[in-house]
Amino acid sequence: MATRPSTGLEGVGGLAIHIIISKLGPCEAATVACVNKRFKDWASDESLWSSFCAQELNLSSPLDPLGNPCSSFKAAYGAWREAYGMYPWPLVRRVKNVWGRIISWLTENFPEVLPTLRKGASEDEIKKLEKSLKVKLPLPTRVLYRFCDGQEPCSDASSGSMGRNLCGLIGGYSFYRYLVNVFLLPLNLIIRETEHIVRHLGFTRSKYIVVADSSTNTEKIFFLDCEEGQLFVGTRNLLTNQEMMACVPKELITSVHDSGSGCQQDAMLLWLEEHVRRLETGNIKVREEGNIRSISLFPEQPPLCSVATTGGVQVRASAVFVPEFSDLLQADTKYMFAYSIRMSLKPEGCVIHGMSYDSCQLYWRHWIIKANENVVADINGEAVIGQFPLLRPGQKEFVYESCTASACSPGSIEGSFTFLPGRLADPKGSPFEVEAARFPLLLPDYIF
Repeated sequence: MATRPSTGLEGVGGLAIHIIISKLGPCEAATVACVNKRFKDWASDESLWSSFCAQELNLSSPLDPLGNPCSSFKAAYGAWREAYGMYPWPLVRRVKNVWGRIISWLTENFPEVLPTLRKGASEDEIKKLEKSLKVKLPLPTRVLYRFCDGQEPCSDASSGSMGRNLCGLIGGYSFYRYLVNVFLLPLNLIIRETEHIVRHLGFTRSKYIVVADSSTNTEKIFFLDCEEGQLFVGTRNLLTNQEMMACVPKELITSVHDSGSGCQQDAMLLWLEEHVRRLETGNIKVREEGNIRSISLFPEQPPLCSVATTGGVQVRASAVFVPEFSDLLQADTKYMFAYSIRMSLKPEGCVIHGMSYDSCQLYWRHWIIKANENVVADINGEAVIGQFPLLRPGQKEFVYESCTASACSPGSIEGSFTFLPGRLADPKGSPFEVEAARFPLLLPDYIF
């Protein structure tokens, strides 16, 4: 019987072979296992596949895609490759990474949202949507829904344990009595909402599906263009002339239907990656108003959030673009912005001309609003949204929101607040001005 030719590596020590195989990667390691029994034993080493699972799938224990334990890390890796074998593996790893980051952030900062996340959809469920709506989902969106089938809606902020919070994964904002909280739709609601809204909008042949909207009684709706892979959001004119705005830079979208290309990324994937990046960096955070928690889209860090302290009073200010109230047909008021002002008194209290006071109260505001460095409004008036906040050390920030329209971007708001030491009814000193440093009104690259 003919003998198999020597590979020349039989005399190399096991540790050296282990190091060599670990440099090859999982697919090459599986190929090496076919050489002979010794190489099969080396290439099946559990520590080797534990390392592959950690590097490619961020797995610390051998679990299959449904979370069930496997007999080994090699078996777990094989289960993942089998479950997602119809998709480009780099795309699968990228989608798993973004969902893992989202879940990790929620676990630490907003665990109330976790029960709303649905288990991943099956291929059959995705095909049912495509057949019902006569579309072909972009590859990245398909994989995103294989990992997580959107959210269970929790629209009533007064019922149930989850209902005490606004659990939309994308979050939102409020001003006056207007409240937005955007969540990702599951496939069954995508079918229902798309059929209803597309019919209402009068599209003759729609390539759009509704993928996200507000859980509150507001008309903020996000549409995915299944042909081009772009994400759009409706404006004030959505219902009258189907006006929408792109949510992601067009030049970043590539190969949304080509599984053979090197990089597939549609707007949904890019949008979620940018969203979790903002969460992880602290640029947007969970905000608690009363007993209700939600993800607030008002920026929390410079340069989009300004911070100024005068006489112990700190003022933080930022704005967020409001597409659903924007009207691209109106030259003077094309873009709508909501802005949030947060005021607090430092622990040392209010210090004016060397004198310290344990409280101060606002009674006047002055705003300068600019568009392209041109002053378009100079506003003076009593109070803020009808309130005269009294600040004391150690209390939570006083927060108020309002809105303004702008003809162009960039724009800005800056100004000051006049406070009295003590209380308006019992002043302890002379009025003093507190700076509200300039904060931008910008049409963003990514719209949420």
